[in-house]
Amino acid sequence: MNKNRIHLSTVHQGGSESKYIQEALLSNSLSTGGKNVDDFENTVAAYLGEDVHIAALSSGTAAIHLGLKLLGVGFGDEVICQSLTFSASANPILYLGATPIFIDSEDITWNLCPIALQAAIIDRIAKGKKPKAIVAVHLYGRPYQIDLIHKIANHYEIPVLEDCAEAFGSYYKGQACGTFGTIGVLSFNGNKIITTSGGGALITKRADVKTKAIFYATQSKDRALFYQHSVIGYNYRMPNICAAVGQGQMEVLDEHIKLRRDNHVFYTELFSEFEFVTVHNVPNEDYSPNCWLSTILVDPDNKHNVRNEDLRVALEIENIESRLLWKPMHLQPLFENCGYYGGNVAETLFKNGLCLPSSSNLTEQDKIRIAAVVRRVCLK
Repeated sequence: MNKNRIHLSTVHQGGSESKYIQEALLSNSLSTGGKNVDDFENTVAAYLGEDVHIAALSSGTAAIHLGLKLLGVGFGDEVICQSLTFSASANPILYLGATPIFIDSEDITWNLCPIALQAAIIDRIAKGKKPKAIVAVHLYGRPYQIDLIHKIANHYEIPVLEDCAEAFGSYYKGQACGTFGTIGVLSFNGNKIITTSGGGALITKRADVKTKAIFYATQSKDRALFYQHSVIGYNYRMPNICAAVGQGQMEVLDEHIKLRRDNHVFYTELFSEFEFVTVHNVPNEDYSPNCWLSTILVDPDNKHNVRNEDLRVALEIENIESRLLWKPMHLQPLFENCGYYGGNVAETLFKNGLCLPSSSNLTEQDKIRIAAVVRRVCLK
């Protein structure tokens, strides 16, 4: 029997995107910037609160790149970065001629380990290389240990770039993720909680920083009667028609978060039958995740001899997409010569973890198919 593909995380239209797109088409506003971009920025800023300013850009990666540049990162600098993350968190460090220093995870939120972070900062300062910035990631929509991480960063006066690419709509102690760092970053890639087809945003509490970000994102054109450029610029501004999609998606953001949280409840109940599988959760009610992806850990020493890879392969055979956790950056060939601080938490998570289908448009029939595979594998 032909079974439709169940994706890990896919686009979920709300229905009103076409209205905003049509407005953009009728106004012939199809270039970068424009009314939809301005409106989208204002809508995102209002959603986040905390008196923030938003610069809508072509990708989350572009936002990290410009964010680091705005923090003064340049050639020869060092930037601390969470190791268990997607490469887009670290690649922009290299764009600027700087060097990443990778930090292990802790096993509570799977994010930046405060102990390893402090050890790294002390050691780098002792070596005469005080880190220029810290890239802290809210992995899979779960907030990192914000109080501890920012206490350390503030003590050593190192700015935090908050990578909120996977955590739009997540909160910590009632405050939106993305608003804690000196600069925050969002992603609106097609697999994220909402999408602009492709795109991202830079979050700042300073209007002048937003202005500077847009200046860099539009090829750093000087104020002149002709094209004059005194500093390097980039083609990073969000197109107006992409922002139109985003305007429609913002109308269903809270609904999509609820649906993703429902997926998390489904998996929690499903795997409660199997003591050797743990569904990743948050430590307490201070953390309010968007549950962008639901993830599990499989105890490799279980008596059923089930591995995370067994589940992945069995799901794939049934045309159901799942994925291993991010391979830590310090284990990647590209970054093999970069510094690393910590133990083997990130590596162990990678070896034993699995990301499960988490789209907000996951149907009840999809869940029945997923549950059937899980039970067949885990009860063998």
